[in-house]
Amino acid sequence: MREKRKIPFLLWPFWALFQLVLWILKLTGRLVGAILGLVIIIVGVLLSITVIGAVIGVPLILLGLMLIVKALFG
Repeated sequence: MREKRKIPFLLWPFWALFQLVLWILKLTGRLVGAILGLVIIIVGVLLSITVIGAVIGVPLILLGLMLIVKALFG
């Protein structure tokens, strides 16, 4: 049985993002996850070209980078 861990409030967004990355990799597999991460990074960079799009683009870049790192080393 899995024990429940208490996540500090300030770290909750990072924990949630990491859980999302784990869920995507479980669903897709490592190779597809790495390719999906690369695509998300490219979309993030394209959105970051505009100042308004940087609000969405920078988190997409971080999500894509997390996907690639987890797919390659996890």
